[in-house]
Amino acid sequence: MTALPAYKYTLKDGKTTRWYANFYFTDWTGAKKHVCKRGFKTQREAKEYERTFLDQQNVTSDILFSNLVENYMEDMSHRLKPTTMENKRFIITGKLLPCFGNQKVCDIDTIKIRKWQNELLSYRDESGSPLSQTYLKTVNNQLSAIMNYAVRHYRLPSNPCRAAGSIGKSHAEEMNIWTQEQYEQFSGVIQKSSVKLAFDVLFYTGMRSGELLALTPADILPSKRIDISKNYAKVNGEELFLEPKTPKAKRCISIPDFLYDDIREYVSKLYGIEKGERIFYFTKSALDKEIKRGAAKAGLPRIRVHDLRHSHASMLIEMGFAPLEIADRLGHESVKTTLDTYSHLYPDKDQQLADRLNQLRRPDAALEENS
Repeated sequence: MTALPAYKYTLKDGKTTRWYANFYFTDWTGAKKHVCKRGFKTQREAKEYERTFLDQQNVTSDILFSNLVENYMEDMSHRLKPTTMENKRFIITGKLLPCFGNQKVCDIDTIKIRKWQNELLSYRDESGSPLSQTYLKTVNNQLSAIMNYAVRHYRLPSNPCRAAGSIGKSHAEEMNIWTQEQYEQFSGVIQKSSVKLAFDVLFYTGMRSGELLALTPADILPSKRIDISKNYAKVNGEELFLEPKTPKAKRCISIPDFLYDDIREYVSKLYGIEKGERIFYFTKSALDKEIKRGAAKAGLPRIRVHDLRHSHASMLIEMGFAPLEIADRLGHESVKTTLDTYSHLYPDKDQQLADRLNQLRRPDAALEENS
């Protein structure tokens, strides 16, 4: 890379001066390229632009973390969904760049990472609450993913996050859920028919909110099933229809008669709706507000919209459905995901299994107990 000095020039008014950066670099194909960028108010700004640009072309671990992040995000944007990228950007901007942004990647060692982890562990919000265990895990995993990227593509010898150790937990020890009785209590205070139906669909199908908001009349099948084949999201004001989260997330599930009838009745009242138009025209944030308001009005513990999915799974477990059946209905990629997520909801299942085995050897005792 050949760096040239910044230059001063005068605007058309003959008075105002500006600076421009003018330099050459060799791109990833080996071709020599020329860059000329104008409009900087100071020589320092022009030089900083040049340094940052050239640093982003650097493929060694002495690249600044902030520039590595820019390259990482640009690369990942071609491989991940916009919603995933938005979540990454939120975490990186809020939790990673403030601490590591101005450091070279090769200088980020296990001690610095553990100090950063300790700050996250010590954080308390205005009400004195710490960051959730699942959020801590997510943030730590994001830093580790970026450092793995540096190992693969920027000659970083090893990922210091591994030696530093992890924080947080993949799944919360306690899951906030509503029973069917609690949900019906909540549903009874919701006045808007569209919102009430939306919550009914979430609770009695276990689908994700993005899947709910993507539903069209064509997805409601005469066989009383719902075809789940897409996901709705709004990113930077743009409405998007995305592929499901995983291949298994594309599924067709049966619904109870009352829910099918309610959906059909509601759709019939939507004047002029086409088969490919969305049934529910509100946002995830609107659902968030409604569930908070409704929970408070019904005197129920507050849960998130996504917790209705967990509530559905809990209800199915109590009804005796097998993990594989629940995995298929929820669209989990494997039954392991279901077991990892809801294993704590099976505390007495092992004892029930032992009791059933006892009946094989002691059928008479089982009959006496039931008499």
